[in-house]
Amino acid sequence: MSGTTRALFVGHGTPMNAIEDNDYTRTWSKLGQEVSQAAPRAILAVSAHWYTKGTGVTAMTNPRTIHDFWGFPPELNAVQYNAPGDPEVAELVRDIAKPTLVQNDHDWGLDHGTWSVLKHMFPEAKIPVVQLSIDASKPLHEHVALGSRLAKLATDHNVLIVGSGNVVHNLSLVQWHAGDTGFGWADSFDEAARDIMLGDPDRLEALRDHEGYTRSVPTPDHFLPLAYIAGVTTAIGGSQVDVFNEQRTMGSLSMTGYRVAS
Repeated sequence: MSGTTRALFVGHGTPMNAIEDNDYTRTWSKLGQEVSQAAPRAILAVSAHWYTKGTGVTAMTNPRTIHDFWGFPPELNAVQYNAPGDPEVAELVRDIAKPTLVQNDHDWGLDHGTWSVLKHMFPEAKIPVVQLSIDASKPLHEHVALGSRLAKLATDHNVLIVGSGNVVHNLSLVQWHAGDTGFGWADSFDEAARDIMLGDPDRLEALRDHEGYTRSVPTPDHFLPLAYIAGVTTAIGGSQVDVFNEQRTMGSLSMTGYRVAS
């Protein structure tokens, strides 16, 4: 992979990836080592798990670690990711996002969509992390447009933008013991998304016409972080997109991720 990493979309999968050593997490660790060479000022994380009415940005100096899941072993609930926040970057986000109104938030913190990934990428937790919520009331194209505006954070302010979700995310159809395999419709949809991300990310909305869209995206929350990274990619002229962890697992989850560099 060449160039400076500006943005990442990460298929985060099960929360257990936070404490497991597997092919996915080892790839995240390697990416983190490469990104660290550019010493990002901060990370702006767009996680599927902060899905709100309106748009918020964490503006506290010490965001808490949120364990927003249940039914998992105690060692997962014991994880703390004590990265600092950065109120100055939060203000940059509010300014650059205009005309989208972004409210400062002092209650949320870092949810597992963010820390389960960053724990492997940046285990020392020294890079400040700011989270941006996903406004559930906005259509897909507005999320892409907001991502395009936020690209300025990456190019002008050395802020790494990380979208965390899953291109295919249908928990109702998951086969927990199926291993790293995908249903045919999941493979097809993930591959169609890859073709768009590598070719013309501005066409992301065309995926809504794919025959596998309804099963792959039964709710928008895990898909929308990809829209932000598609927007960043479109806004950065001459950007290069690489694919990593291109794999489906448990039938109806995609672990596929994208790295955007310039």
